[in-house]
Amino acid sequence: MKMITVPAQKSVALYSFATLVVIALLAAAYVWVALSWSYSSGERAGFMQKMSHKGWLCKTWEGELSMVAMPGTTPEKFLFTVRDSAVAAAIEKTMGSRVTLTYEQHKGLPTSCFGETEYFVVNVKPSAL
Repeated sequence: MKMITVPAQKSVALYSFATLVVIALLAAAYVWVALSWSYSSGERAGFMQKMSHKGWLCKTWEGELSMVAMPGTTPEKFLFTVRDSAVAAAIEKTMGSRVTLTYEQHKGLPTSCFGETEYFVVNVKPSAL
């Protein structure tokens, strides 16, 4: 009776490859959930100060909103990321004026490739003083 055996080296390579595939799929699923599920959402109003397209490999739109609680006080800065180029273009048109930004907060993103902040702006509208 002849026994068919798989060489140990081939078996280890197959096991290692399968393990790497499973790890990659789990990582992709985690990123998808982190980008799809919003931890919180809301609106912030203030004056648009800065908007830039940054990154070496992963280009993202990064912005800064200056929020003033009371005249004469130091403004608080709201740093945010924009994933949609149409929203980024709309924000750039409002540079220097008072706006209201609608955002979603996504916690736990693994790298800055998705954005430098956890606040992702999804809409902008001009606001009156």
